[in-house]
Amino acid sequence: MVSTEKLRVVDRPSQEELETVDMAELQLVYNSSHFKSLALVGEKTCYQSVCSYAGQIMYLGTKSVHIMTLRNWRERVDHLLKQEKFMEALSLAWSFQEGTAKAVLGLFAEPAKRKGVVAEKMVEILLQYVDRSLKKCPEQGKIQVMEQHFQDMVPIMVDYCLLLQRTDLLFNQIYPRLVENSVARGVFLESLEPYILSERIGCLTAPVMRDLLSYFQENGMMDSVEGCLVHMDITNLDIQQVVQMCWDNQLYDAMVYVFNSGMNDYISPMEKLFQAIGPPLREGKPLTDEHVVMGNKLLVYISCCLAGRAYPLGDIPEDLVPQVKNQVFEFLIRLHSVEAAQEEEVYPYIRTLLHFDTREFLNVLALTFEDFKNDKQALEYQQRIVDILLKVMVDNSDFTPSQVGCLFTFLARQLAKPDNTLFVNRKLFDQVLEFLCSPDDDSRHTERQQVLLELLQVGGVVQFDEGHLLDLAEKAEFYQICEFMYDRKHLYDKIVDCYLKDPLRKEELFNYIHNILSMPGYSSEEKQLVWVKALQHIKDLVSINSAKTAELVAVHFADKVQSVITSLQVCRIAVCQRSLSVDLITRESLNPQTVLKLGPDLHELLVDLLCQFSPQQVTAFLKTSQDYRLEDAVQITEKHKLHEATAYLLEKKGDVQGAFEVLLQEETGDEVASLLQRVEEALHDIIALCQRSSHGLNQQQREVCVCVSEGSVSPDCVSLSSALKELTMKVLNSMSSFIAPPAIIQRILKDPVYGKGKLAEIQGLILGMLETFNYEQTLLETTTNLLNSDLHWSLSHLRKAVSRGLHPRQDHCNICLQQYKRRQESEEEIIIFSCGHLYHCQCLQRKEVGVLSERQYSWSCYKCTSNQGSRPVDRPSTESSRSHSASLAQVSQAPYDRLVCGRDNNVLKCYRTSSTKSISHLRKTEKRKLILLCKQIL
Repeated sequence: MVSTEKLRVVDRPSQEELETVDMAELQLVYNSSHFKSLALVGEKTCYQSVCSYAGQIMYLGTKSVHIMTLRNWRERVDHLLKQEKFMEALSLAWSFQEGTAKAVLGLFAEPAKRKGVVAEKMVEILLQYVDRSLKKCPEQGKIQVMEQHFQDMVPIMVDYCLLLQRTDLLFNQIYPRLVENSVARGVFLESLEPYILSERIGCLTAPVMRDLLSYFQENGMMDSVEGCLVHMDITNLDIQQVVQMCWDNQLYDAMVYVFNSGMNDYISPMEKLFQAIGPPLREGKPLTDEHVVMGNKLLVYISCCLAGRAYPLGDIPEDLVPQVKNQVFEFLIRLHSVEAAQEEEVYPYIRTLLHFDTREFLNVLALTFEDFKNDKQALEYQQRIVDILLKVMVDNSDFTPSQVGCLFTFLARQLAKPDNTLFVNRKLFDQVLEFLCSPDDDSRHTERQQVLLELLQVGGVVQFDEGHLLDLAEKAEFYQICEFMYDRKHLYDKIVDCYLKDPLRKEELFNYIHNILSMPGYSSEEKQLVWVKALQHIKDLVSINSAKTAELVAVHFADKVQSVITSLQVCRIAVCQRSLSVDLITRESLNPQTVLKLGPDLHELLVDLLCQFSPQQVTAFLKTSQDYRLEDAVQITEKHKLHEATAYLLEKKGDVQGAFEVLLQEETGDEVASLLQRVEEALHDIIALCQRSSHGLNQQQREVCVCVSEGSVSPDCVSLSSALKELTMKVLNSMSSFIAPPAIIQRILKDPVYGKGKLAEIQGLILGMLETFNYEQTLLETTTNLLNSDLHWSLSHLRKAVSRGLHPRQDHCNICLQQYKRRQESEEEIIIFSCGHLYHCQCLQRKEVGVLSERQYSWSCYKCTSNQGSRPVDRPSTESSRSHSASLAQVSQAPYDRLVCGRDNNVLKCYRTSSTKSISHLRKTEKRKLILLCKQIL
């Protein structure tokens, strides 16, 4: 009880406040004046208004007496049940069960008795909760509403039953009550699945199990059936019925689990699966997806049994592991099946697995053999199975080379083990070698080679005579096998022939040669043999890939380039020679770090080859290459009549007129469209040439080009006049920037196309010229104004800088440290810089910081130059800095600007201390220089 008349319940051990009750409405009476008025103290004073008795607290009020008491644990639970707060009641009761509740009264201190009493109460609550969930179920509405109602309640029942470890309560009392409602029944059965999968429920009663399987089967939830079965104890089920259900619904994992766990039978599942996949395999029919699933599960099941693991999860009991392994081995090596037909071949089970998936079955056996070390019985089974495998596969034509190769690869791995105990007749390996390398069999060539290569790589080479193997591989054209054998013998040069003969791996030869010649690990003799072999087959390399050959030659055969080209010239692969030359020269031009330098003869040879085979690439090559001789290149392009390339060379040579005349040459054609296209292309090239060369021609030479161009485009056909007008317009617009407008107008009037027409026909041309003229005039005026404005701004700041006086920082020379004022009687010159440092002229001469130019010395500040290297230090103003970075006019006059302004610490003032006339004389001199500068700029 506190002064605010609130009663607080506090847990004594933890001092945690559990509940607060407001007592203000009780009108309590106090025995102290500390809380009440003193008006009636003398007349109506009361004592002992609060007292305790038998775990109760009594309070005296003005109208009644109030008794407060703590409820015991049962009363607290019942209080929640009266309010139908079943979840809160169950949670509170479980806290009593676990001993985590606060302020507990009325419970036994002994844990066993306490849990027993509370468990009985929780059972009572759960049964009430079930009844309430059934009574409160909505009778109308959608089925989803009813399902949601039970989905909210049923998991709570299951959880608390499992917490109490009372599955009998769940299945014998709660479930029978829920069965009365079909929706509740379905929700209950579905809610069991997660508990079964998490193995919180491992056993169901027979009725519940039947209902569960029936419900899942009726609703098509067979995956849930299989998932539940493999996590449950199924000893109380009808095994045959469950097996048949699993088989009918393709629940193979559950079927195997039922046989293994229900009857300790590990052979029957294999028999059923073999009976399903055996017939189609024996008849050579394609397997369905279902057969493939069964076969894969069968292989996994056999692997688990031989490894001592249960399928699909868990482990086989330790006492059963040896028995199960022996049973599985005995089953696999059976001579015939149980219900064998007369035509059945021997060892049907091993034969079936080999036909289904040879590689995976052999992998299963390999994993199993890893555990066979000291087990004598297991080693006997191992040898027995190997003998059966050889007997079944070697003399049987039903198996492909790949399958036979898998077998012998498996055997080679087993024989290569250090603790090997297997025996395999070596003649069988020779027989397989003959089979795989048969030159008469062209089918499965790649497959047979790959199989033999895998066999050799795992150590099978020790089973063969290497010379005989190499002969068979060469006859069968197994070049990868030959490479493998040559590599073992370090005959790397012969591997080059293997790559050349193998049509699938020719492109890999370049990397192989490069690796041999550049990587460490090979002797100089081995590298030399490969180098010679590659040089001998250079023609073959070019025919395979000229670009890679050029890269190879540039890196490893740089001193043999000329001989390589010469050898290619005499052969019949001129195109490949051209490609090699292109790649070599491109490599040289694009990679300046390469040591490969090719002479002009090779470049000119390439130009000739390009003219023959790729004329469209000639001009591009001439622009990128610089090592050919111009005269010889011109003769080559003229010989092949490539006018564009010839014009480029003439222009590069400086013969602009000659280039112009070459471009004017056109080939005639029958079709007008093709003729116009060629004319337009030629005109484009001519205009580009004229624009590039006009800066080096005078006005008369430019007009001569215009006259020639007029003659070149004059039409003989009236139907082409519109197209030629457009071309003429292009010519006129292009020449307007280089030829005076009157000359252009005169040429227009003389043009045959426009000379006889009306003014309207040339109106467009003239207006176009006028627009171009107006645009260029506006552009010129704007540029001139900008230059004039910048020039005025720059010169004004230059004049301001020249007119400004200087103030020395110190009154002494910064070299000899003597005050210049004390030596005024002398005639020595004093030099002051814009940075404020002052020196005697003789001191600067001794330090050799002056430069004699035009009979005058140009000085630099010794102190600033010494502090920051050769770059003097000054303190320019913001405006003067801008004049250096922004002025257009000062760029050409930069030396004079630095001399006058002293921006780079050049001498600004030079005067005698004894005379002020020299200062005024210097001012006049500098002003005259400034006037001359302005005149030069303007």
